[in-house]
Amino acid sequence: MASDAALQKALKDAREGRLDAALASVRIMVQRDPKDWSAVQVYAMLLCDAGQFTQAIHHFARVVTVVPDAAPLRNNYANALLAAGRARDAVDEWRAALRADPTYRMAYLGLTRALIECGDADAAVRDGERGLALHPDWPRLAHNMANALEAAMRVDESVTLLKSTLAHHPKEGWLRSRTMQALNYVDVPLKESVAAHREFLACATGSCEHARTDSNRDRPLSIGILSGDMRTHSVAYFALPFIERREPGSSLTIFSIGVAKEADPMRARIRSLADEWVELSGAVDSAIDREIRRRNIDVLIELGGHTAGGRLSALDSAPAPVIISAIGYPNTSGHRAVGWRIVDAITDPLSEPAQCTEQLLRIDPCFLCYAPPANTPERVMPPFDGPIIFGSFNLATKISPRCARMWADVVRAVPGSRLLIKSQAIADPGARERLLVMLETAGIARERVDVIPTMATLGEHLACYSRVHIALDTVPYNGTTTTCEALWMGVPVIALMGDRHSARVGASLLAAAGHPEWVAATPAEFTTIAAALASDRTRLGSLRGSLPGSLAASALCDQPKYASAFAKAIRHAWQQPRE
Repeated sequence: MASDAALQKALKDAREGRLDAALASVRIMVQRDPKDWSAVQVYAMLLCDAGQFTQAIHHFARVVTVVPDAAPLRNNYANALLAAGRARDAVDEWRAALRADPTYRMAYLGLTRALIECGDADAAVRDGERGLALHPDWPRLAHNMANALEAAMRVDESVTLLKSTLAHHPKEGWLRSRTMQALNYVDVPLKESVAAHREFLACATGSCEHARTDSNRDRPLSIGILSGDMRTHSVAYFALPFIERREPGSSLTIFSIGVAKEADPMRARIRSLADEWVELSGAVDSAIDREIRRRNIDVLIELGGHTAGGRLSALDSAPAPVIISAIGYPNTSGHRAVGWRIVDAITDPLSEPAQCTEQLLRIDPCFLCYAPPANTPERVMPPFDGPIIFGSFNLATKISPRCARMWADVVRAVPGSRLLIKSQAIADPGARERLLVMLETAGIARERVDVIPTMATLGEHLACYSRVHIALDTVPYNGTTTTCEALWMGVPVIALMGDRHSARVGASLLAAAGHPEWVAATPAEFTTIAAALASDRTRLGSLRGSLPGSLAASALCDQPKYASAFAKAIRHAWQQPRE
């Protein structure tokens, strides 16, 4: 039987970024004694960290069969099932954990996550409320409860809960981070959003000496990417152009802090492009800091910000001399170690006071570059004699009450028109009903709204654009990938120019795609542009055929030029004097 000391050492190795070594040592223990349940349990946990969920589930199931009434063991098993995409099975295991111990708080934490994945956000809210009644001062559960409220299309309530919880736990950086992310979805004054992000400066707690490398301004650079989204994810697709075409002579190390599903093709592709891939999915902040320092990274590019794919807390001690935030988060990081941020002249104009704590690196005409998918379904127009269909395939949580009112003006301006909304949240009956009520309150009768859930594959998702004449962007948080996809499928997109980065992404994408005329300065102009396009079906049919080609030839898809500009931005940041 393995000693507790040996198992604790393996867990410590994993936390410090030595996952392969930890797995190897515990695998030997399990092979030596397959019924050493402590070792089997640890082995399964490490397999989860490595993304090997099938094996992990097999071993967790063995343990639970032998010790069926241990709530913590059920919890670990459920976590593995959820990570493998088996949310309903995970719910069953967490319910079993609560039958064994009705006060077991980790089960409530897991249930809120799993029920959201099952498309039952209302049930997640109910279980979150039960858990908080038993454990009222637990910010982790309040955080998950906020996620459930958001998934249930109760976004304002979610933000209120996050703010209230943060007021009681102001030093919890991860909680402040989640609250800042939520503010992007709601219509808060710009100054409130800016202030909230600047307050994050106080959350960095690092005490190590800031990293230093050879300061030669012109030498080849060692570049690192820190991300939890180096997998089949929109961030990875937007990062590909500069990963594939980085500055000659530079080296690239990927520090992966997210677990991907087994055999993920994008993960494999990026891994093949990197000089080194460092797996840190289960590592603590200090281990991530150490692994970055150990490789003498000159410029570290973090791609997640305050999203689930980020890990800003690991940057508290500045493990690289230059740290740049890019792509993944539509706002400033507010982190004192992040010195630079990639933007453009539309999202962050030179003429306006900076909303960021970082210095700005402007890549024009757009801070992003779209790489169209290789396999695209046939581009088909809706029936010529049918109603005009306006569509949005953005996250439903981006549809704010103001957005609904703006869309209602469009629908009223085009007699007989309809609205098609496609979003994962719509699979949840409660969320769908609240969305329909919001639209109805804004002035769009529910019989003029069609809703469809997320499709299983990218091809099926793109094919849904055959049902849409014109796409409508969301406010105050614009679409990104969805805007590019609509254009690629020959569907014009109308956007409203907002007052902050997250509300100007649509304008930036459309300008780079060669269609600034589809960007409105006011809601009234938004309606005018939409009505004008809707009145010319011949023009819409022509765009269905010509728009993909013009997009491919536009600056938005010019990968070599974008990669060159990105490399110059990195070099510029590196060559600036540093303290």
